[in-house]
Amino acid sequence: MKATNFLAALAVGLLASTSAFAFQESPMLTEMVKKGELPSVDERLPEHPTVVNAVEVGQFGGTWHRAYKGPGDRWGPTKLMEERVLKWSQDEEGQLGLTKGYISDYKVSEDSREYTFTLLKGLKWSDGVPVTTEDVKFWYDDVFLNTDILSAIDQTLAPGGKPMKLEIIDEQTFKVSFDEPYVYFLDILAKDSTGNPSLDRPSFLFPKHYLKQFNNHYASEEELAAAAKKFGVEKWSDMWGSKGPATAWWQNPDLPVITAWKIEKPAPGDVVTMVRNPYYWAVDQAGNQLPYIDRIAHKLFDNQEAFNLMIVQGQIDMQMRYVEPQDFTFYKENEAKGDYKVRRWTQAQTWSLVPNLTVKDEGLRELFAQADFREALSISIDRETVNELVFSGLAEARSASPVSGSPNFDADLETHWAEYDPDKANELLDGLGLDKRDGDGFRLRPDGKRLSIVVEMQHENGPKTMEVVADNYRDVGIELLPRLIDRTQWDASRDNNDFQMQWFPFDRLSVVAADPRIMMGNDTYGHQYYIWYSTNGASGMEPPADHPIRKIFADWDKAASAGNRADADAALNDLIKTFVTEGYVIGVVGEVPAISVVKNDFMNFRDGLIEDDITRGIGIGVTQQMWMKQ
Repeated sequence: MKATNFLAALAVGLLASTSAFAFQESPMLTEMVKKGELPSVDERLPEHPTVVNAVEVGQFGGTWHRAYKGPGDRWGPTKLMEERVLKWSQDEEGQLGLTKGYISDYKVSEDSREYTFTLLKGLKWSDGVPVTTEDVKFWYDDVFLNTDILSAIDQTLAPGGKPMKLEIIDEQTFKVSFDEPYVYFLDILAKDSTGNPSLDRPSFLFPKHYLKQFNNHYASEEELAAAAKKFGVEKWSDMWGSKGPATAWWQNPDLPVITAWKIEKPAPGDVVTMVRNPYYWAVDQAGNQLPYIDRIAHKLFDNQEAFNLMIVQGQIDMQMRYVEPQDFTFYKENEAKGDYKVRRWTQAQTWSLVPNLTVKDEGLRELFAQADFREALSISIDRETVNELVFSGLAEARSASPVSGSPNFDADLETHWAEYDPDKANELLDGLGLDKRDGDGFRLRPDGKRLSIVVEMQHENGPKTMEVVADNYRDVGIELLPRLIDRTQWDASRDNNDFQMQWFPFDRLSVVAADPRIMMGNDTYGHQYYIWYSTNGASGMEPPADHPIRKIFADWDKAASAGNRADADAALNDLIKTFVTEGYVIGVVGEVPAISVVKNDFMNFRDGLIEDDITRGIGIGVTQQMWMKQ
């Protein structure tokens, strides 16, 4: 039976008193309590636990089987278990809203300068140590402001170049403030305020009792050197960060967390496992301590065929990541054989070609800087053919712009440069002086070299898509050279400014205010320019004085300091308009269904939600309340 007062399967209330429920726990924890290895469930829960209204009250137990692609593939597992100060939720009408996470209350000042948060009283780390504002102070003073660990603070946490300030009020309450109004701060928190150590985001909670041994404000040089040696890194600061072996939950089973599960057997390995957190702070509407599922096991695979075979053989209990739209028909045909159903959400992304505006090849950089060249690249693509051949007709031709349903959606922007017009593309290219060709019919650049572009891709739909696009580009005299690489190489290419073009799903197109950085060039078309902006010129590359990306930066500064939501939205929409009309990212197809395979005994999976990095992927489905029939 479905729960009443249903809101995105996640309630925002707390239990009025612990006497209202007789709390239940997983049998595996009951055994540990009997052995004296754990205190009772009443002692492990907060004084007033958060109540998650499950779609249906479930059963404890089981191992959730899914798949992963290697040590660098932490985002799939991460989004199963992230916790935020505030979370995005989606109601039955499809509207997105904010609900409380590991806090009991929050307040915003009338001028949007001060944000006050109160932690759940009795909240504990996974090792049983109380969570207090000492952990918040440690994150702020000893990590966030520690230049030996974090060299630069992201602009979303330092509007106008001035970092957020922290005031500790008592053991449960802390206040964050800004010099100017910051109306988008809660949106940003719902996307980024995780309870796991993340250096450049507003994590708020770092387990001081554990992590101070790796911090130069507490440990001696000798202790830090010994710890670095133990973790196999060159210097102590390398232990920190999302990939740091001491502070990355994905790598360190000893790291205390507040998430529903914690790492048990880390990568690398054929199977990576996560085990339930006995101190998790939420219960369902019947008083059952969540999560329902005891363990999550991630089995290694190295290619899409192997993963699809695992699905057909019934080895996957539930998964969205790597379940590709181009294989939709295959998945549907094998539902009975694999004992699963194909379920659909909506992806807030556009599969796109992303030119590197700061590419090292000077001739290519000069071409990418020309709006006519970017337009020619865009209108040369036969998007309808891509949709039919690669995405089973499930997508739509569109630009990289906010998706329908977004508060920033604009129908005109959606179709910008998205028509197929090779004749106009040829005219534009000729007009740029690219009218000379070699013996194979490819255009020559002004420096006499063939006009060739290497496009990197890491997704399985890349090669087939690039076959179509390469044919389209050949028709207008441009040589496209596809290159399939792994995620580690992909990240290195971007970080080292060592790529010409990349193919990937350009996301965060639902609530743009929650993370505008991708439209500002971060990790995409102008990564080096964004670094220059976010470090106030300390590193990265300075864009030319008349470059339109400077207007994008200025519009965000304006939005981030606006005194009210209307003015902030106006500036943000100006940012979006400049980004889309300049065509820095070449959208191809988007609004593709997010496909999941869900075993018939896997329960409480909702349909019709928005899949986006902003809404934290599968996390908006509230994985803690999902369960498996035993």
